[in-house]
Amino acid sequence: MIPKVEWAAFLEAADNLRLIQVPKPFLRTMHHLLLEVEVIEGTLQCPKSGRMFPISRGIPNMLLSEEETES
Repeated sequence: MIPKVEWAAFLEAADNLRLIQVPKPFLRTMHHLLLEVEVIEGTLQCPKSGRMFPISRGIPNMLLSEEETES
């Protein structure tokens, strides 16, 4: 499990990456979406292939089917 990153540490990392021009409300939203939101049921979609990966009980299944592994 990935430990949570506190807001102050997130801001410090943004400063270290020289993201000082990024508005703080945007950083707050990103912190919330990346580190505080947990998807319990749903899907992830690969932007390149469009393939959908199911999420069940908070765990994404990114295994390929047998047909997808055959070249």
